[in-house]
Amino acid sequence: MITSVWKSIRSGQIEPVYLIVGTESYFIEKTLDLLKDKLTDRGELELTFFDLDEVPVEHVIDEADTIPFFSDRKLIIARNASFLKAAERGKEKINHDLKALESWLEHPPGSSVTIFVAPYEKLDERKKVTKLIKQHTVLVEAKSLQTNDLESWLMHEAKSFGKGIDLKAAQKLMEMAGTNLTLLSSEIEKMSLYLGSTDEDITVDLVERMTARTLEQDAFKMLQSYLDGNISGALSVYYDLLRQKEEPVALTALLASQIRFMIQVYYLQKKGYHAQQISKQLKAHPYRVKLLVEKRQQISEKRLLQVLGDLAEIDLQLKTLSGNRDRILEFFLMKRGGQAQR
Repeated sequence: MITSVWKSIRSGQIEPVYLIVGTESYFIEKTLDLLKDKLTDRGELELTFFDLDEVPVEHVIDEADTIPFFSDRKLIIARNASFLKAAERGKEKINHDLKALESWLEHPPGSSVTIFVAPYEKLDERKKVTKLIKQHTVLVEAKSLQTNDLESWLMHEAKSFGKGIDLKAAQKLMEMAGTNLTLLSSEIEKMSLYLGSTDEDITVDLVERMTARTLEQDAFKMLQSYLDGNISGALSVYYDLLRQKEEPVALTALLASQIRFMIQVYYLQKKGYHAQQISKQLKAHPYRVKLLVEKRQQISEKRLLQVLGDLAEIDLQLKTLSGNRDRILEFFLMKRGGQAQR
């Protein structure tokens, strides 16, 4: 759906009113950028921003109804359309004239392009204004992608830069860079520029060499090596993080956080939740949950609780003992790393 909207915008088919719904900031900002770029192609652009948590919607209507002075059409971006979602009565920040909005939506002016941004997972479909705004606008769904969709999106993104990327390379990229679409798009663009005009595609090897790793991803890799009994692998990541000036106290806290997340995932899985339900319950991306679910049989809950207790002791030592604190976490990885209890 969103790609068809983008295609229409690129072809010059721009409608007077858009509604962007969803929490995926990449899709929100890219839609806004496409409209800005296309309208700028036609000459100087009048651009106005509103925060609907701070001003009533009538201000947006008045601005849209005002004839532009310097261009054929003006662009109005109204963020935080919270009147479209469920809210406790009396808790609204601003009193919006929704009757005026409902009337305006039936005949919006052609001299302006107005975009309502509702960065929420869902709207209150019972409200009359919600039904009308969806009926009279172009709806753009900025929803987070599921794992399979994310893999397909990466392939489509690489293709937009004239390159290919196979499934294994796409999965490796998500493992190393996470699931933030803005970051993933940046990494795809960087690797495509590196390959230049050659016929080469993005491979697993290229991803491993060029992807900027996040601290969370490094911590997860160190933890997995540790839990698998791979002492050298865990220490290699640890030494690399120390060279990057990461503090052992912060790393210990991050490892404990990863362990707690794993325990929560496995607890919900034992209760009969599938990966999609778990990700929704824990507000985590499905791909992160999927990786853990696939490793469920490799480690027991007892082992995870044991490691969590050990990390609590390490945290206490790091905060109370003097001397070389780097060695405390290092010894922990060496002593327990080879004693993986399945």
